[in-house]
Amino acid sequence: MTDAEHFFSEPEKLQIAQTISEVEKSTSGEIRLLVEDRSDAYPEATLLGGLLIGGIVALAITDRFFHDSLWAYIPCAFVCFLLAGALLKLLPGLRRLFVFAHRAERRVREHGALLFYAHGLHKTREGTGVLFLLSLFEKRVWVLADAGIYQKLRQEELQTYTSKIVAGISKGNKTEAICAEIRRLGETLARHFPPRPDDTDELANEVIVEGKQPD
Repeated sequence: MTDAEHFFSEPEKLQIAQTISEVEKSTSGEIRLLVEDRSDAYPEATLLGGLLIGGIVALAITDRFFHDSLWAYIPCAFVCFLLAGALLKLLPGLRRLFVFAHRAERRVREHGALLFYAHGLHKTREGTGVLFLLSLFEKRVWVLADAGIYQKLRQEELQTYTSKIVAGISKGNKTEAICAEIRRLGETLARHFPPRPDDTDELANEVIVEGKQPD
């Protein structure tokens, strides 16, 4: 799995930043894009996967070499559990199989809210910050906004800007899909939040890259 640091090339980052800058000329809304490796370490996925994979492998080994001996199975299962857990940490795609969808969805929302405040999107003059969050491990895109945006737009409407981004990532044209949805959101923001006479660019437009969380 490509990590957040290498998910976009430098020209792609520049293209996204330029798109945001252009869109913000027609609205007081402030848009940022953040890409992160994951929203949680999901230790329970490593535990569950280690127990399941390790248990099955230990059972096969015990059956093949130790005639189904319980005394052989217990230490074998422990060793296999440790090895499977280490393997799951090295293979995110395999570990993802043991993460429940509702748990991943909740953690992306929760961590997204923390990142929204950590990167100052709540500091705009009229509460018009909008964050596109790409969480790579979970394969989720979430759109968060400040209080001023929610006076005009519901969360459900903001989420309509994510499906084409997810499709674009799957098809290998992520930057084009992201820029297209940023422009589409910009059209909506321009109707509800036109620029003020003294409007300024309150937030940076560069792509934010959030590193890995510790296991």
